[in-house]
Amino acid sequence: MTNQNRSGFSLVELVLVMAIIGLTTLMGITQLQRYLDRIATRDAIRAAGAVVARARDEAVALHATVSVRIDTSTASLDLISRGARFAHTPLGDTHRVTLSTTRDSITFDVRGLGYGAANLTLVARRGSARDTLVVSRLGRVRY
Repeated sequence: MTNQNRSGFSLVELVLVMAIIGLTTLMGITQLQRYLDRIATRDAIRAAGAVVARARDEAVALHATVSVRIDTSTASLDLISRGARFAHTPLGDTHRVTLSTTRDSITFDVRGLGYGAANLTLVARRGSARDTLVVSRLGRVRY
């Protein structure tokens, strides 16, 4: 009888390696999803800040009141002046976020100052991530 040495892996060893690879991949995917959610909420808030800044600039340039209307059901922002919408920003479609806010709109007068007595706070959420935008009556934007 000849004694043959077989070099190879047993089924138990292969299953153990596959389980370790699977767990490592799962942890990596979870971390990646959290990272992508943070990026999406941050980008959505930056885009909302740009819309507010544009509204303020347009109010001064057009010598007319300009409003930013926030639709939380579709997560979108509209710029409205003289009763007509002239810009639409779909944050929900673009960044897959949901929005919540303390007010449904903010209006800037011809001097670029906001009407109303309260600040506007806008919160974008996606997954476990959230980011906040605060707009003062003076039109200052804080992230």
